[in-house]
Amino acid sequence: MNRRDFLTSSVFGAVAVAVGHVPAKASAGDGPPARAQARASGPTRKILIAGGGFNTAFIRYMAELTGKPRPKLCYLPTASGDSPQGIITWYQNCAPLNVEASHQVSFIASTRQTRSWEEVFLSVDGIVCSGGNTLNQQAIWKAQGIDVVLRQAWDRGIVLGGASAGSLCWFEEGTTDSRPKELTTVQGLGFLKGSHSPHYDAEKDRRPLYHKLIGSGQMKPGYACDNDAGIYFEDNEVKRVVSTRAGAKCYYVGVSGGQVVEKVLEPETIS
Repeated sequence: MNRRDFLTSSVFGAVAVAVGHVPAKASAGDGPPARAQARASGPTRKILIAGGGFNTAFIRYMAELTGKPRPKLCYLPTASGDSPQGIITWYQNCAPLNVEASHQVSFIASTRQTRSWEEVFLSVDGIVCSGGNTLNQQAIWKAQGIDVVLRQAWDRGIVLGGASAGSLCWFEEGTTDSRPKELTTVQGLGFLKGSHSPHYDAEKDRRPLYHKLIGSGQMKPGYACDNDAGIYFEDNEVKRVVSTRAGAKCYYVGVSGGQVVEKVLEPETIS
């Protein structure tokens, strides 16, 4: 559904790389892993994440990453339960940009959903996933086969991204508030190797839990992002670290000498 149709029905119905060059043989605590061996062939695989707040500035940057003059960008709000307000906010954030915005809900019926997941997601230039419940998101994607199509999109060079659940979903594992009472862990799609913690500066329990899990070996080393800060990956290499707010940062968290080490990845400002 495009922006005009959705808004009409709704109204009337309800970072140059900031971390520099990484040493070829970095330990888990020294910094992000070294450049992976180049793929033999095929498009560059691109993912843009943020710890929280995938706003107009991040969408603008994603649009640039597509290399298209007017890219088609699709919003996938599974983690939010297809929240109508989230969808409206998506179109509002896209309004100042020269993009063709659309969205695709996951709670569908065959009588209304006339295109396959492949027809939807492989026909766009970028896919932004919402925040929300990552555990439920993963379960629905796997039940629907959306996870397989997203992998095809990544392999074809379609830019993927999002914040919160929309950033966590691309990693092997990470910290989540998807279950009752306390933060726990969740498995993601594994496109990006290692782990992830979003909302690093916004939720007080995120950092200590992430340190505990990585320090004990229960979770792989990985990347943490403050709200309004994010990382652009090509394949599994950090290409740029960015932020939209002064003081917002990203981190690589690993273990060195038996101790948890947190390396700051200083961002460039985008707007």
